[in-house]
Amino acid sequence: MKIEFAPLHIPMRRRLQTTATLQWVFSFLALAQCCLAGFILLALSDWWMLALLYAGWLWLDWDTPTSGGRRSQWVRSWRVWDHFRDYFPITLVKTVDLDPKKNYIFGFHPHGVLVAGGFGNFCTEATDFSRLFPGLRSHLLMLPFWFRVPVFRDYIMCGGLVSSCKSSLSYLVSRPEGGNVAVIAVGGASEALDARPGALKLQVLNRKGFIKLALKHGAQLVPVFSFGENELFDQMENPAGSPLRRLQNRLQSIMGVAMPLFHARGVFQYSFGLMPYRKPIHTVVGSPIQVVQTPSPTSEDIETLHQVYMQSLTLLFEQHKESYGVREDQHLTFI
Repeated sequence: MKIEFAPLHIPMRRRLQTTATLQWVFSFLALAQCCLAGFILLALSDWWMLALLYAGWLWLDWDTPTSGGRRSQWVRSWRVWDHFRDYFPITLVKTVDLDPKKNYIFGFHPHGVLVAGGFGNFCTEATDFSRLFPGLRSHLLMLPFWFRVPVFRDYIMCGGLVSSCKSSLSYLVSRPEGGNVAVIAVGGASEALDARPGALKLQVLNRKGFIKLALKHGAQLVPVFSFGENELFDQMENPAGSPLRRLQNRLQSIMGVAMPLFHARGVFQYSFGLMPYRKPIHTVVGSPIQVVQTPSPTSEDIETLHQVYMQSLTLLFEQHKESYGVREDQHLTFI
């Protein structure tokens, strides 16, 4: 394999963009493990009292990830996220105004490998979420497992990440004052196993839990499509039924985390590595679906709203696809 190295003379702004994205990839793939190892080493050292104090804090703060989290506008506004945005670049596209007195569930599609668009748009202020949607507070839902990791949990909550468990979503969308946006990557971890350039398959057909909670609490549903999300990484071939896919499914059922074998480019060369490709991401926020609160929704209520949601998502995609590099003959496939 011929290796294509990066030029020696690269503008400083591009170096900063690469560095910012490298720290994001590290945070996503290895920071939790480093935080856990650091906490264990601290507990076994002469400074074990600090570990004990933090453990006490962790016990007192255990429910915070399911109770709205702990956002930090300062962390969300770090300059590093501007460089991260410009690496791809990432753009947040608003189609309509949203009433800040209501609560919303944003259905984010597709999941992609590392949910770069979801993080850049809804966990930072790099794409001006607060300016585009004044009065709204975005919260990206993440697997509960990660909020059990010492220190790491506190860091990710600063960006607005919260647990993806049912009680967490219910807490956000049941606030009477409104203004909360719960962002859900509807396809979940399993959809990441199909994330590769050109992929337009979305795991939606059997994802109805968020529909039920929207009905129960009267939260407005908003379809969101992130064009370019699947273009950031290549992935080893893993068709359904293959030995690799069976192993990945087995590991996911045990660990709750998908293990896509992805690759793209490196820091100093463009031929291999875990850095994403520099491909533009355009995250389009659609029009809200008005939901009438139904404290005890029936299966028919859920199915009806689910069909409306899929139709709205399809319409959003079809209206904007040609503006963002998708051919006219390409369409979404729901599985």
